[in-house]
Amino acid sequence: MKGMVFTEFLDMVEAKFSADMVDDIIDDAQPASGGAYTAVGTYDHQELVDMVVALSKRTDIPVDTLVKVFGEHVFSVFANNYPSFFTDVPDALTFLSGIEDIIHAEVIKLYPDAQLPKFDCHFDGDTLIMDYQSPRHFSDLAEGLIKGCGAHFGENLEVARLELNPDTTRFTVSRQAV
Repeated sequence: MKGMVFTEFLDMVEAKFSADMVDDIIDDAQPASGGAYTAVGTYDHQELVDMVVALSKRTDIPVDTLVKVFGEHVFSVFANNYPSFFTDVPDALTFLSGIEDIIHAEVIKLYPDAQLPKFDCHFDGDTLIMDYQSPRHFSDLAEGLIKGCGAHFGENLEVARLELNPDTTRFTVSRQAV
C-alpha cells in the first residue's frame, strides 16, 4: 500500500486527536516500518490495520467507523490536492463512475507499482452500482471515500453494501433528497 495512505492516516489522527495519540498508536501497533512513512514508499497494509485497531482500543470508537471517517478525510485531501479531476464533473455519481478509467489510470501513471482496488461500475437508472474488489478488505475505506465524494459535491448519498464474496463488495449508491 502506498505510503500516502499511511501519512494521511497519521495526519488525520493528529488533527482529530493529538500528536501524542499518533505516538501511542505507533507504540501499540509496533509496525515493522517503525511508523516512519514516506508518501511514495510502499508498506504492508497490515500496518495500517494494526494502527486503526490500536486507535479503536484507545478511543472506544469502532474500527469500521474510524476507517469510514478516514475514507471521508482522504477524499477531502484528494479533492483539495487534485482539483483538476473535478473540472467539468457535474455530480458525485458521475465522478464515482469514472474512478477506474480516470483516477486509477492516473495513479498508475504516477506509481506504476501501486496495487489499487478494482471498481466495476454501471448505472441502473439513477443508481450507481459499484463492485469493489480488493484482497485487502477495505470496504469500509471505500464506503468512506464514496460518502466523502457526496459531501464534496454537496449531495446526500445513500450507500448500501452487499458482500458478494470475501474479496468483493457491491455498493449501491443513490442520491437522497436533502
